[in-house]
Amino acid sequence: MVNVHPMDEGYAGFCRDESRTQGSAASISFPVSEDEVRALMRQMSAAGTPVTVQGTRTGLAAGAVPAGGHVMNLAHMDRVLGMRVAPGPDGAAVFCVRLQPGVVLANLRKYLADKSMPTAGWDAESLQTWGELCEGTEQIFPTDPTEASATLGGIVACNASGARSYRYGPARPHIRALRVVLASGETLALERGARVARGRGAERTLALETEQGRRMDLALPSYEMPRTKNASGYYIEDGMDAVDLFVGSDGTLGVVTEIEVELVSAPAVVWAVSCFFTAESQALDFVVAARPELGCALAFEYFDGAALGILRHQKAAGAGFASLPDVDPAAAACVFVELGCADESEALAALERVAALIARVGGSEDATWVARTDVDRERLRFFRHAVPESVNMLIDERRRTDPAITKLGSDMAVPDDRLHDVMALYRETLAEAGLESATWGHIGNNHLHVNVLPRNAADHARGKELFCCWARAVTDMGGAVSAEHGVGKIKRDFLAVMYGEGHLREMARLKCQLDPQGLLGRGNLFSAELLDEERAACAAAAGEKGCALDAAAAGSPAGASPHAAGEVA
Repeated sequence: MVNVHPMDEGYAGFCRDESRTQGSAASISFPVSEDEVRALMRQMSAAGTPVTVQGTRTGLAAGAVPAGGHVMNLAHMDRVLGMRVAPGPDGAAVFCVRLQPGVVLANLRKYLADKSMPTAGWDAESLQTWGELCEGTEQIFPTDPTEASATLGGIVACNASGARSYRYGPARPHIRALRVVLASGETLALERGARVARGRGAERTLALETEQGRRMDLALPSYEMPRTKNASGYYIEDGMDAVDLFVGSDGTLGVVTEIEVELVSAPAVVWAVSCFFTAESQALDFVVAARPELGCALAFEYFDGAALGILRHQKAAGAGFASLPDVDPAAAACVFVELGCADESEALAALERVAALIARVGGSEDATWVARTDVDRERLRFFRHAVPESVNMLIDERRRTDPAITKLGSDMAVPDDRLHDVMALYRETLAEAGLESATWGHIGNNHLHVNVLPRNAADHARGKELFCCWARAVTDMGGAVSAEHGVGKIKRDFLAVMYGEGHLREMARLKCQLDPQGLLGRGNLFSAELLDEERAACAAAAGEKGCALDAAAAGSPAGASPHAAGEVA
């Protein structure tokens, strides 16, 4: 039996995540197996206790921050369970790894890079597959959020992505299978391709069956998702796979206890180039021109003049940032391009195209840093990651004067043809509001993290108002209010802006079908009040349906099922 601990001062850190949001809970547990998760969920369900699932708490949307009840921390479920070879999307064989949700991304990367996978307890097929992987080309799990200390469970929960999502997409297409414990303690075994939605639009349904034999015919929401990078609410589409419903569900539909991920072959040659420009408009023009011409690009990352200024300040201050490269004071913007090529000749040709594109938009080939070795690439990687770290340090310093303020970071994305428009929106509204900011992020996907840096409570309030304005404008552009961090608790008001209250209530009704008591991830995606309203409506509808079934059964032969004979899930 897993121990449930009171949430005393020794566990206070488990009521926060990287969003700096503070929550509260009555108890916490650290299960190590699916059986323990099932037992815990049965216990919490019987008591009507809300459960917040979390890993290493690297999230930025407060999805792992408890709103009362119990915290189930899965960081101790960190075993790699086995491997197999399976047919990939194009028919070619791919390596698949099964693991528990507490496996840390950095550890998985190390296991694969060093060919040092912990294989104790693996079956014969897994051991043979591992041997084949070690003899072949290097394999990687391509999802790369900034925080490599994230767990695979957290990556699944918010459909994480990162810089290389430009080439590989978010986590979702690389998730082959899941095991999920529902709020009732029942289990689902989901494998990609085995269960898909039927119907179109408002008639979409998804049939699931638990391993305990209970059938569920889920009515799916009717909204259409934006055709851009998107991690905003439940993934819903005609013909969608059941696996995709749970990826990005912010811990609201079930507890993921096992994940099977697909690996991809690492590029043979990876070079990187940082391109500096004297005007932001040049950087935007460069990205628009480069995307169709650089087919080998893994990532396009961006840093605006304010972000570069913060780096200059940190380098001058010394300490842990003394090794940062010097940034020319004339640089007003930087685009970091990562190239993944089959060989060095392809990489050299790509570099030549980069140089030509820089000249085309009025920049200078001389204002670039090229990284061809592991040491150089690591230096540029440090440069990229130093920006958000430096901003966090700045905000923490300001919080000593005014504890009410926090960093405000956007996570919105727009279609390719709206990059200039969304940047103009950000610049004009920030200037009107008189707010300090720094911008960086995944410009290849038109996905920029605009960080408002409040100096006081008034700045903080104006920044929050500005984000609501941006949510409406980005939605009108056909974009998404959350592109990679999930919605959690911080962005749930933006979700209502993006989809409208009617579709938000459809999401809540979908949750009620899988979690009738509304226990899992309470406060994520929608408010407790809205969820409780929909729970009451679902319960009333179920009661009316039950009465109708009882009446029908009264006129049926004894023991006859109300479902049609031969009906399949």
